[in-house]
Amino acid sequence: MTPATEPQSTKLNGLQISLLRLFDRGMSDEEVLELRRVLVAHMSQKLLTEVERVNEERGYTAADVEEMLNDPS
Repeated sequence: MTPATEPQSTKLNGLQISLLRLFDRGMSDEEVLELRRVLVAHMSQKLLTEVERVNEERGYTAADVEEMLNDPS
């Protein structure tokens, strides 16, 4: 294998290992979907908190954000 095609080795951290052990059982599609929704909601909230922090830190207003979103560049 060339370096570009070699699989990358990634070590799992303690939390990831704990989660794998916790869910080392059969799960229905419904349970998997519910868990994914919980994780997405959690990460979405963290993202919103970070965006609010940055907006406050930089002094962005709602108008500034709207302008950035509509900027064609």
